[in-house]
Amino acid sequence: SNVQFAIDPNTGRMVVIEMNPRVSRSSALASKATGFPIAKIAAKLAVGYTLDEIPNDITRETMACFEPTIDYVVTKIPRWTFEKFPDADPTLTVQMKSVGETMAIGRTFKESLQKALRGLETGHFGLGGGKKDLWGTDKQPAIEDIRRNLSVPNVDRMFNLRYAFKAGMTVDDVFRLTNIDPWFLRQLQDVVNCEEEIRAVGQLEHLSDDLMRKAKEYGFSDRQLSFWLNSTEIDIRNSRKQRGILPTYKQVDTCAAEFEAYTPYYYSTYEQQDETPPRHQFAPDGHGLLAKDGSVDPATSHLQANEINSRPDGSQKRIMILGGGPNRIGQGIEFDYCCCHASFAMKELGVESIMVNSNPETVSTDYDTSDILFFEPLTTEDVLNICDAMKPDGVIVQFGGQTPLNLAKGLEAAGVPIIGTSPKMIDAAEDREKFQEILHRIGLRQPPNGIAVDVEGARAQAARIGYPILVRPSYVLGGRAMEICHAEDQLVRYMTEAVDASPDHPVLIDKFLEDAIEVDVDAVSDGETTLVGGVMEHIEEAGVHSGDSACALPPYSLPDSVIQEIKQATYALANELCVRGLMNIQYAVKKIGDEYVVYILEVNPRASRTSPFVSKATGLPLARMAAKIMAGVSLKEQGLDQEVWPTHCSVKESVFPFSRFHGVDIILGPEMRSTGEVMGIADDFAAAFAKGQQAAGIDIPREGTVFISMAGQHKHAMIEPTRQLQELGFKIISTSGTASVLAEAGIEVEVVKKVQEGRPNLLDYMVNGEVQIIFNTPSGRGSRTEEGKIRAAAVTYGVPCVTTLPGCIAMVRALQFQHEHPSPVVKALQDWHPNN
Repeated sequence: SNVQFAIDPNTGRMVVIEMNPRVSRSSALASKATGFPIAKIAAKLAVGYTLDEIPNDITRETMACFEPTIDYVVTKIPRWTFEKFPDADPTLTVQMKSVGETMAIGRTFKESLQKALRGLETGHFGLGGGKKDLWGTDKQPAIEDIRRNLSVPNVDRMFNLRYAFKAGMTVDDVFRLTNIDPWFLRQLQDVVNCEEEIRAVGQLEHLSDDLMRKAKEYGFSDRQLSFWLNSTEIDIRNSRKQRGILPTYKQVDTCAAEFEAYTPYYYSTYEQQDETPPRHQFAPDGHGLLAKDGSVDPATSHLQANEINSRPDGSQKRIMILGGGPNRIGQGIEFDYCCCHASFAMKELGVESIMVNSNPETVSTDYDTSDILFFEPLTTEDVLNICDAMKPDGVIVQFGGQTPLNLAKGLEAAGVPIIGTSPKMIDAAEDREKFQEILHRIGLRQPPNGIAVDVEGARAQAARIGYPILVRPSYVLGGRAMEICHAEDQLVRYMTEAVDASPDHPVLIDKFLEDAIEVDVDAVSDGETTLVGGVMEHIEEAGVHSGDSACALPPYSLPDSVIQEIKQATYALANELCVRGLMNIQYAVKKIGDEYVVYILEVNPRASRTSPFVSKATGLPLARMAAKIMAGVSLKEQGLDQEVWPTHCSVKESVFPFSRFHGVDIILGPEMRSTGEVMGIADDFAAAFAKGQQAAGIDIPREGTVFISMAGQHKHAMIEPTRQLQELGFKIISTSGTASVLAEAGIEVEVVKKVQEGRPNLLDYMVNGEVQIIFNTPSGRGSRTEEGKIRAAAVTYGVPCVTTLPGCIAMVRALQFQHEHPSPVVKALQDWHPNN
């Protein structure tokens, strides 16, 4: 059960807010914080065990009836993505608005807090220091602004607490504004005071060993110190190592070291004693691993030493897998799926797996997913520290999304062996000019494009390419700050307000292909053989981020000739980029006359967010296959070099958090806004799409009233789907413009007033429960437009709202299927893949 308490900070009175007799979102956090697997224990209790009958996996001596004891401090900080919802109120209230979280472990609150702040991956490397630190700049907040920001809970409150102490406010001053317990405030004040000591030194060579050690014990990162000591992160690291100021690693053991721990689950701190395990040795005859007493560990007797899993000295190889950090829009549990399967692959090969991640919501941070777990932030400093301690034989950066890819160059420069596709080739796929050269060399087509580092350069590129254009920053995931510009004024606003362009961070500009069909391809390659795992056709047209668009596998409308052309392009790109592991390619298919023209949009030589979907749709374990390739096992040696083309249809549908952000326009665009996804599987597209909608929580109506309002270019295309709706028995209502087109086509339609035309209007119909589904393609965007208000109201009143023409057509097909098959066929995933 989960119990929530509240304590009056003035009187100490404690009250119970609520009690939930189930696991909660904090159950995973508590399990990772203590090493006590709450859900696993609860499941055993549910089938009849008692606590004194369930052994503790970590100690192997105590039973589950012993409550966990810890000798460290755990800090969790939520991850918010308000930048994806600029119209939303960023005030933190009783309604949850975060999309993920990070967790850090340290010996003190100061240490764990700073580790958690850098684990958020929001550009902060602790409490202060770095490009986002406004103190001492021309944007330094005034005391009035600090007070206002402290009085209202918001995502930047932690950093405003620092500003408050730097501005001379006392603990009592801050307490009166925030009601945050004074104990926490004094801890933060100590951190700020230590920062001031460091700042006063000014230069690295003048920093004493004692102060550097104190700084590390307080959780300050090398990046922070470099900011205040006029140095570089690598110089701080080298100086720290020369002084012998190195992190040690402690075990999470549930018992504060009272009993020996058998599960290697570690966190870093700055103390003297290190608890990391030595390498395992294979037995002299190569059968099994040696236990501490020199005998063969019976649990490993099936292992046979070979060139894949053993080193020349007879020790077991170690491969490190870098996770994805906190969930956020654009990077979530789909990458954790890949990390877990990489760990499972290493276990099958007899290679020791090391997982590094900071996300308590994931399976990868379960203590039994990998052989060794480090619950640490994913920064260059923290990962290099682990590499120094564990000396892995290879590090996998392909599976954790953009987070580990951003670390790849720094790790490689420090001598860390990156396995799989090389960072050089990953960079070639990301670098616009290098990628153009590759496409030109192998004869593939991409939309006209360019790069710009300032407004004038962007204007020139747009004039050459022609509007509309798609603009975005380089090296981002989730379509962050991506927009479609139809005119120069939009482009100028984007360049001056939305991004901070520079030679190091250019803006990418592409010709936007209107009315094109986007296609995603996931493939795996070992350097000799490339296997296409799946070809997915997006249901929404180009312009909607791939992470937000529903998609179908196999494609439901593309001709076979186009699919074969896409496959051949995939093979050529995998060969040219020397891919070793997973690869995702995004294509656009535009029909020009009677011809389909295929364009390459982008190539990502890494795991993608569609990898789990493709694996479950086809039965091919793509991530596991890729991990084994990186370890040295070819596709042919795995017996998995034949492509699978399913005879059933799988549809992926995205899930959105719009209900959390009141009044936000739900229209989809090039910037990703979904926080999850579901999947429907059936014998045909219509059935699979219907299942996907229902799984996403969309209540598909069987009867009632449909409101239709289409943008000018879509009105005639909606005539036939509307006729089909009428044949199904739905009543059609519409605003005057769309109604006139439908009426001319012989469709019976009732005209509804627009909001500004008086009442009753569509909003009244929704309030009264008289509309069951809305089809509305936008002619205007934003929560302040009439259309935006209607779409936002649809979320408020729980009315399904479809906002793209292809989505409307697919939904009509789903409604037809539901009418003809009121009881859909249900099959287990294993029944769809009987040979796996």
